[in-house]
Amino acid sequence: MLNLNAALDVVREHQRKIPVQTVDIANELGIKVYKVPNWPSDLSGMVRKNPESRGGFDIFVNQDHPEVRRRFTIAHEIAHVILHPHLIGDGITDDALLRSGLSNSVEAQANRLAADILMPREKLNEFISNGVTSVAQLAKTFNVSEQSMAIRLGVPQ
Repeated sequence: MLNLNAALDVVREHQRKIPVQTVDIANELGIKVYKVPNWPSDLSGMVRKNPESRGGFDIFVNQDHPEVRRRFTIAHEIAHVILHPHLIGDGITDDALLRSGLSNSVEAQANRLAADILMPREKLNEFISNGVTSVAQLAKTFNVSEQSMAIRLGVPQ
């Protein structure tokens, strides 16, 4: 796995084009992403160590979830690999109700980086400066959920 700065450089490179392609980021970091069918609906994704992969980790995501949910899950798991590789062990599992059993601060860090990956402030500000201010339109442009975009913009829900 790359060091923190090198990994963030990979992310920034992929943020030049919107929507950000999370699988491409994972692949460049040496992380394989697998869509898993027939998972329970409350299980979103998981990251696991894989010493045989170039990046040292694999990400598994619930194939049955909507694309915007899968994208956030992949970004969230990438964030764990970048920020918390030492905590992953045999796997961190994310579900819709309780994220992985890790501390709230660790999960909050991963969620913040996931939002930063998918909705980079600089690009978001460009769209807003050009008159695109609708949460729905911005969510569509960045290929994220309206809820994620509203949170990113600080819009009360």
